[in-house]
Amino acid sequence: MAEAADFQGTRPSPARRWLRRTASAVLGAPLLAGLLAVPAAGAAPAAEPAKAPTGSRTVAVSLNTLSPSVPAEDDTLTVSGTLTNKGKETISSAEVDLRIGPRLSGRGEVDDASKRSAYVPGVDPVTVGDKYTVKFPKLAKGISQDFTLTVPVDKLGLDDPGVYQLGVSVSGRTTTTPYEQVLGIERSFLPWQPEASDSRTKLTFLWPLIASPHVTAETRSDEQQTPVFTDDELAKELAPGGRLEQMVSLGSRLPVTWVVDPDLLASVAAMAGKYVVESGDTTVPGKNQAVAKQWLTALEKVVEDGKVIALPFADPDLASIAHRGKNVSGTLSHLQNASAVAATTVETILHVKPSTDFAWPVNGAVDSSIVDVATSAGAHNVIARSDSFRETTELPYTPTAARPIGGGTTAVVADARLSTLFDGDMSRAGSSTRAVQKFLAQTLALTEQAPDNERSIVVAPPRMPTAAQAQTMARALEGLAGNRWTQPSDLVAAAEVKPDPRATSKLPRASAYPKKLRAQELPTQAFQDIRTTQGSLDSFETILTQPERVVTPFGNAVNRSMSTSWRGRSLEAQQYRDAVRDYLQTLTSEVQLIEKSDVTLSGRSATIPVTVQNKLVQGVDRLVLRLTSDNIRLKFNDDGSMAELPVSIAGGHSQSVKFDTATSANGRAQVTARLYTEDGTQYGEEMTFTVKVSEVTPTVLLVIAGGLLLLVLAGIRMYSHRKRAVASDTADGNGDGPEQPSDPTPDTGPESGAPSGTGEKVDR
Repeated sequence: MAEAADFQGTRPSPARRWLRRTASAVLGAPLLAGLLAVPAAGAAPAAEPAKAPTGSRTVAVSLNTLSPSVPAEDDTLTVSGTLTNKGKETISSAEVDLRIGPRLSGRGEVDDASKRSAYVPGVDPVTVGDKYTVKFPKLAKGISQDFTLTVPVDKLGLDDPGVYQLGVSVSGRTTTTPYEQVLGIERSFLPWQPEASDSRTKLTFLWPLIASPHVTAETRSDEQQTPVFTDDELAKELAPGGRLEQMVSLGSRLPVTWVVDPDLLASVAAMAGKYVVESGDTTVPGKNQAVAKQWLTALEKVVEDGKVIALPFADPDLASIAHRGKNVSGTLSHLQNASAVAATTVETILHVKPSTDFAWPVNGAVDSSIVDVATSAGAHNVIARSDSFRETTELPYTPTAARPIGGGTTAVVADARLSTLFDGDMSRAGSSTRAVQKFLAQTLALTEQAPDNERSIVVAPPRMPTAAQAQTMARALEGLAGNRWTQPSDLVAAAEVKPDPRATSKLPRASAYPKKLRAQELPTQAFQDIRTTQGSLDSFETILTQPERVVTPFGNAVNRSMSTSWRGRSLEAQQYRDAVRDYLQTLTSEVQLIEKSDVTLSGRSATIPVTVQNKLVQGVDRLVLRLTSDNIRLKFNDDGSMAELPVSIAGGHSQSVKFDTATSANGRAQVTARLYTEDGTQYGEEMTFTVKVSEVTPTVLLVIAGGLLLLVLAGIRMYSHRKRAVASDTADGNGDGPEQPSDPTPDTGPESGAPSGTGEKVDR
């Protein structure tokens, strides 16, 4: 095979000489064993053994450490790991060997070597020698044993610079197979570049600071508007050893480009002050201010001289917007707003001016619609990935990342093999070491593809790395610290590198977008929910005297509703949107009409009061209260069955709005009261009540009857008094005495035809 081929005119390395001496013995042992194991004629076939790892898969080998990752000539290589007997039998005379070589040619051979699991004689590396082995008399089934191998680098037989296979194998005997054989092997890679190469690859490594949303739309009513958090989980990520703390701590000593979600900065800044956390139906004070302040201080110090890329606020899901949301009115304006506030947020908190010219779709998967959405928000560079942006020509090398895709837009295509190396569970030492060595091997193999063609490569790791993934990425970058075949660069510089004319610049079709990613997108309903919430917010904003107290927290919450972090968490995403909508409804209902009972008017004209209540802390104005009657006999302000009056109420107060009415006849009228904004948008729920018109009420009739009765009684009394007086005069003489003046006749006057005065209102 090409991997093992010697170059003509060069002396074979010790590893290759060892391979030639041992190849026949290694290949012959299984054949001899097979001949000896042939059963005698007529013998009954052996019972089928229980399924268990056999052959070179009997023992699981884990390489936990390999130091140094990139050795120099005077170094000593130390490899440590763990053996675990997965078989059914005890292994005797177990021997752990270090294997090295041959030199691999190209990135494809690195991939092929990493895929092999079983031992392949003639292909796998040969042992360094008996002097550098570890022996175990027995390796019992199900038992694990640790080992450490130490070998001077000059004993490894490394020749030309390049990537060498490195392996650790365990051989031994069992009762079933009494001859020595390889029972387990694990492979890795050893980059060998003792001196810096003349041509080095420019490497840009993105270092993302992104988190899922933790802040609600709700704030307390105090002057500082204390924010309300859904939980206190963010504090765990910021605390020592937490994911975000590790990202800042490790990144502080690495040549990386910081990619920051401004929402994370805003959330931590809010946590650094007074905040509360939801707990059931109530809230409890947050207690992690010190952790938040410490993290922000550390980050501010780290990025003061570094390159910072600010994503749109809350890291909106560009693919979901492109595929499911852009046709919902208002969605693109939310994205543009998220981009507009990004720079201000970063500058205010970190005191550095970030670049806001980059968009980063999920996993770098792009199509024309995603690019259109990204550029509509102001981005001129889209971070793609090579497994989405596939080459259409057979290039013998990995091209430079920058690709012009039209309209003044550049696709910065990250290398997929390097970017996905850290996706798995890096908490296991073996997995972490494997990823580090493969990263170093791939970057060296990439540089060797075209040593005279200096290229610029970008690595876009997981969007929200775990602490273990961050530690693994840091170890990988530390392995490149000597700049022997790479040199660090930043994303802005990578986007400005002259593109390779042979590299593809054609965007993938929409049908090529990965089905797995499409299935995780936010549904169209999510954007419709956001539109409904925004509509309510727009109406609410117009009546507030301090709209910024509501617009800012709700605007941020709307942006968080489109966050990329909701992928794969559809239920949590729906719950967050519902919580934002419900809280907005709670606030808007604090400005409402007070229910009114039926009203009775006792005259041709009257005044009807309607009360509007404002339970908000701030005042409201630019509201209009409209009354409408369903009976033309009841008119407002003498001009019709509808009337409007402006409403302006201080926070925590109520206002009684009075409407003048007039009626032409007795009867009933159904009156509808409703609030409107100045632009005619309905606000809140309508209220109805009944107005009864009666020109002479029973009470008035009773008063009149009582008055008449008093007059009659008074007349009778006066008549009796006069009659007694006349009788007395007759008895004293003959009735010729002086005439007595009588009481004056009452002057009632004619009945007035003018309208009666305003009658009384009966309200509740």
